[in-house]
Formats: sequence, C-alpha cells, structure tokens
Amino acid sequence: MRSLMMAMALIATPAMALDDPKVPLDDPYRTGMWDYQQVNILGNPEAIRFDDRVVVRAPASAEDAFEVPVLVDATAVPDVEKIVLSVDYGPIPKILTFWPGEAAAKLSFRFKIDQATPIRASVQDKAGNWYVGGTAIDAAGGGCTAPAQAYANADWEEHLGEVRGRMWPQVGRLRLIVDHPMDTGLADGIPIFIVEDIKVHGPEGAMARLQLHEPVDEDPAFTMYFEPGQLTHDLRVEGRDNNGNEIEATVPLPLTQ
Repeated sequence: MRSLMMAMALIATPAMALDDPKVPLDDPYRTGMWDYQQVNILGNPEAIRFDDRVVVRAPASAEDAFEVPVLVDATAVPDVEKIVLSVDYGPIPKILTFWPGEAAAKLSFRFKIDQATPIRASVQDKAGNWYVGGTAIDAAGGGCTAPAQAYANADWEEHLGEVRGRMWPQVGRLRLIVDHPMDTGLADGIPIFIVEDIKVHGPEGAMARLQLHEPVDEDPAFTMYFEPGQLTHDLRVEGRDNNGNEIEATVPLPLTQ
C-alpha cells in the first residue's frame, strides 16, 4: 500500500525537467512552473542562468494584495535590453516588460497578487542572454479577482489616463502615476481594461518604455532611475490602453533643483 501511495504521489507531481539544460538546477524556487513559464513568457531561450546580480526586493508577506511594492535592480548586468517581471503562481503570470533605453536597468512598481508565489525578474542583455533573479512573497491572495476601487468615485472617467509625474534631476529619478482602473477581466461582469503601453520621451526621442499586463495595480505607479544630471529637459509621457484611450502628459523640469 505504501509503495502504491508513493507511486501515485510521483505521478501527481509536475515534471520539473531536471535534465533540461534550460532549467538550471540552481533555481532557488523549483516550483515546477518555471520550465512552463520560460517557454510561454520568455519564448524558450537557449541561454538562461540564475544570477545574484538581478536583485528583486518585495515584502516577505503581502499586507495588501492589491498593492504589492517591488523594486528590481539589474544595474550590475551589462548591456541590458529588457526586463520581464512575472510570477510562478497566479491566473495571469506576466506582470510587465521594461525596456530601459536611456534609463538605468532599475524599476519600482506595484502589482496585484493572487496567491503566495515567487516573483521573478528575467533580464535579457543585448546579446540575447537571460539572467534571472527573484524573491518569494507570501499572500492570502485575491488581488486579481476584485473590481477596481475607482468605480466608487462618480468622476473616475473624467480623470482616466491623467498622469501625475515628477522628476528629481539631481538624483536622476522619475516618478509617474497614471489614473486607470487596470481591471484584470477576472471580476464578474467587468471586462479587461488596462493600460498597455507607456513611453517616456526626451528632446531626442524615446528614453524608456513599459508594456503592462493585468496584474499591474490600479492607478499604476512607476519610478525610473537615471544618472544624476541626466534629466535636463521636460519629458513627454505617451501611452494607450486596450480600449484605444490615449495617454499624453508633460512632466516639467523643476524650476529649482
């Protein structure tokens, strides 16, 4: 009987592809989902490794499932092309993609969590190599399945897509908040309604870009980082949501720095 129960447990355990070189044995989480996520989110890359240079900071336990703060810092990785944030467990694993461009490979944001899970930052360099870091977050969950709180305000539509932004040129920091419900489509009777794309433009063109997905929190807020003294002009913020609503704003250079 004991042998039968052990055999059944082995059958029920998800395959973890331990002999697959694309699933490094040094994965600190080994959730059984990473081999699946790397195909569906990263496109099954040939070169991937877990690397302590990719730092992800988040609370060990999420006090508010609707607003979990995260900082990803990949500035120690040379020539970063993009950073993909995802969770192993959740109804919508992909959170966002960040193309730093002229910004540092570092980003602060908030997201909705649906259950306890590792959160991972997958960093691709310009040569196509991937470096992955992460951290584990404990949570009671439910952040992805509730309607946005914005609907409690009668004038929410009047402020849809408004951007509140500020920059600190002396330390090279840019903060953006976009008024938007960011509905996941998982609440009963409420379709998906999210900001999909945000670009930051300087005088000479695009400086950074974000592609957002459903888990990004309501009224998404981001902090981007630049070299001190790099921000010397007003910045333009442009984007759109999945219903075609345009986002346009100017973040002025402070008069006193």
